[in-house]
Amino acid sequence: MNPATIGIIGIVVMIILFLLRMPVAFAMILVGFAGFAVLSGPGPALSTLSRDIFTQFSSYPLSVIPMFILMGTFAYASGISRRLYETGYAWVGQFRGGLTMATVLACSGFAAICGSTTATVATMGKVALPEMKRYNYDDTLATGTVAASGSLGILIPPSTIFIVYALLTEQSIGKLFVAGVLPGALLTLLFISTVFLVCLRNPSLGPAGPPTTWRHKLKAVSGLTETVVLFLFVIGGLFLGWFSPTQAGAMGAVGALLIGLARRELTWRKFVSATKDGLRTACMVIFIIAGAIVFGHFMTVTRIPFMLADWMTGLPLPPMAIIGIIAFIFFIGGFFMDSMALTVLLIPIFYPLLISLNVDLIWFGVIVVLLAEMGVITPPVGVNVFVMKGIAPDVPLESIFKGILPFLVALIVCLIILIAFPQIATFLPGFASY
Repeated sequence: MNPATIGIIGIVVMIILFLLRMPVAFAMILVGFAGFAVLSGPGPALSTLSRDIFTQFSSYPLSVIPMFILMGTFAYASGISRRLYETGYAWVGQFRGGLTMATVLACSGFAAICGSTTATVATMGKVALPEMKRYNYDDTLATGTVAASGSLGILIPPSTIFIVYALLTEQSIGKLFVAGVLPGALLTLLFISTVFLVCLRNPSLGPAGPPTTWRHKLKAVSGLTETVVLFLFVIGGLFLGWFSPTQAGAMGAVGALLIGLARRELTWRKFVSATKDGLRTACMVIFIIAGAIVFGHFMTVTRIPFMLADWMTGLPLPPMAIIGIIAFIFFIGGFFMDSMALTVLLIPIFYPLLISLNVDLIWFGVIVVLLAEMGVITPPVGVNVFVMKGIAPDVPLESIFKGILPFLVALIVCLIILIAFPQIATFLPGFASY
């Protein structure tokens, strides 16, 4: 049996293990080790396995992951998410669909200090859903908005997907973070426009709330201060070269802690709980990366990535059409796999092809993240929808999936705009020092 056939069998077995709910990291390690052992022998496979896992867990660049994840969990424990929502509501709550618009704005703000879709959904869902229920908002619109807007957590920096993508493609984490700023703002506007159009068509879905005075609006802006300062300090310092990515994450985590202490909202119990949640999530992500490295070495031995690159570059198609095919594969894969797992699986396979096509890897990283955002809200694996179901158990799952459909259209529009105008993603990174 030739190596390519063994590689294809390995990919099929791994997908089956995913569908059987085996943890992603363990499935990739198991298949990668077994496949490498078949092709190169048990001795080299054991040596590669131990070296890969030790290297990842002792890697300084990977320390950026727990730092930014802790920043997000400490920010939640400090009450920042609630103040963001109150600010958004003060400004747009009096409009039809205003509470859902406020939710989009609050998710956007929290994404700037979080980096995780599920954390953003879980956090903002607990804050926003009770208010929307109180004002008789339609459950489909309310839950769909939170589930979809939570996806901003991996586009607006900091982002765990950007970090993993940077490590897999040897790109600058700082430049990828900066590249997500303008697309994140664009997608936020598209989501708000989606809410406006949905409520314009059917006003009963999102009744207008009571009006607020300009004095109240201006006073509410103070709720944004800490988020803006923290974001500018961390991302601005990274942009200007003051910090390395790991240092930026550490400074952000400390800043979130200081905000909680200054506000007297960060109790010892909250601190311990936030630390445990952050470290648990960070360990999961690093294990997935280690599994991807093991599986990637197996793929290298099979030569599948290079054969695929040679085949696709030989097609009588322009480079943009080939990129479209790759994007479509990511989109379809998002129906069945977790976004992190899909990224670490497909990027090593397509990386040689992207290099041969001279694709701007910073721009493509933003495209990958947008496709990952689609994956977290599309059935049957849409993880954000299942997180939302856990927060709103009385809302049928099909209603939540129905609620995300208009936002999926907005994501597709954003993707088309970025493909047509790549400068939106590449403009700011051109000024980054790191």
